[in-house]
Amino acid sequence: MLSILIVSWNTRDLLRACLTSLQNHLGEVEHEIIVVDCASADESATMVATEFSSVNLIASSENLGFARGNNLAFSHSKGEWVWLLNPDTEIFENAAQTLIAFLEARPRTGGVASALVDARDGHFQRSCRTFPTPAALWCEASGLARFFPRSKRFGFYKMGWFSYCTPRQVEQPMASSFLLRREAINSIGEIFDERFPIYFNDVDLCWRLVENNWQIWYEPSAKVLHWGGASTKQRRAEMIAESHASLEAFYQKWYRGRISPFLYIATIALVRFTGWVRVTRASQKATT
Repeated sequence: MLSILIVSWNTRDLLRACLTSLQNHLGEVEHEIIVVDCASADESATMVATEFSSVNLIASSENLGFARGNNLAFSHSKGEWVWLLNPDTEIFENAAQTLIAFLEARPRTGGVASALVDARDGHFQRSCRTFPTPAALWCEASGLARFFPRSKRFGFYKMGWFSYCTPRQVEQPMASSFLLRREAINSIGEIFDERFPIYFNDVDLCWRLVENNWQIWYEPSAKVLHWGGASTKQRRAEMIAESHASLEAFYQKWYRGRISPFLYIATIALVRFTGWVRVTRASQKATT
């Protein structure tokens, strides 16, 4: 069985389109759809209950965030395959079937991400990155990655050299459309570490899969339409601050004690400074 987990906050119309696409394109795939609504103010939960009666709706009285919401959905799921799907997506025909077949053919693959097709221009979104190593962050902050985006030496974090038309083993794809093997999830304890409520939970998930010898792949023949940022853009400056706080928490969890103290302290200082700059700019923009 395929378990589809969707966590939504104030995305009623996009969520409706997502659920409609699932109805239209899942075909004969045995499945369950679990929607966790995080106290939306736009009647998302009412829409799901009245228009999609077959969906297992969990209407939370509080905004649980992405990590807690998905963990809650997972605790109610039964499928061998677990598809993390954002509410601002719409699946294309055979996307689910293609991802399931991919995992069935590769027993050591713990997760496979679909291609994300930008809903605005129809191009593939650049949805895969390497892990945020100190070298990656310093290349980004210094401008080297911006000046040499296709360089494997300087632009490697955002994989500017990668063609998204080619299947490839990757380190961390976006979890907007990410099919996981339940066996792999069970081997690492849980889907998401709730210390990362919104950001870097997917990076931490992929890190733990790789640490436990699971492969992660990107498969472009499975396509999913994606708007991107439907919930987080509603609180831009706050979400930037949350992103940098989560990156710092990721470093505390995985890099403290693994790299030299000097490099660790310098990289944390970099994360905090760049976060302050971005939050300041976003706040100024919001007031103009």
